[in-house]
Amino acid sequence: MSGPWLPVEEYAATLPKATVFGSLFFTDECDRPVHLHATYSAEHPWQWPGGTSEPGERPWDTAVRETAEETGLLVPGPAKLLAAVFGLPGAAWPYATSGFVFDGGRLTDRQVAGITLAPEEHDEVRALRLHQWRGLMPAHDFARLAAVMNARRTGVAAYFDTWDWDG
Repeated sequence: MSGPWLPVEEYAATLPKATVFGSLFFTDECDRPVHLHATYSAEHPWQWPGGTSEPGERPWDTAVRETAEETGLLVPGPAKLLAAVFGLPGAAWPYATSGFVFDGGRLTDRQVAGITLAPEEHDEVRALRLHQWRGLMPAHDFARLAAVMNARRTGVAAYFDTWDWDG
């Protein structure tokens, strides 16, 4: 350090800002990743249930709340981390993104069929083999999906730090 310590408020103002998200990753009984088709994002058309944390909310709680809102699925836990995701800010969003992808487990065919989508956010649910997702999403979305599938398979959480807004 080259000078005196700054007051907390001044120091905090110099730090990068970030939003936090939590999401749940599900597969069906055949280990096919389950995604929801977003009505609001052409850039990221296929997503997992989840969203941005509200003030005072922890990422696991966000993932559980958002999953219930977006699908009707109630996930009791416990939390099992599959991936930490980070992205730098860009022209479309001025904050970095820091998120946590948790394992929602394997859904039965009946559970998948019983998903009740929030129509203002999603209009379709699909369960496809990993390679079938490649052509339906941007390359970095597919790379994130592959990293999460590998984390599920190996039991070793992934660190995916190329989720940049301008990437």
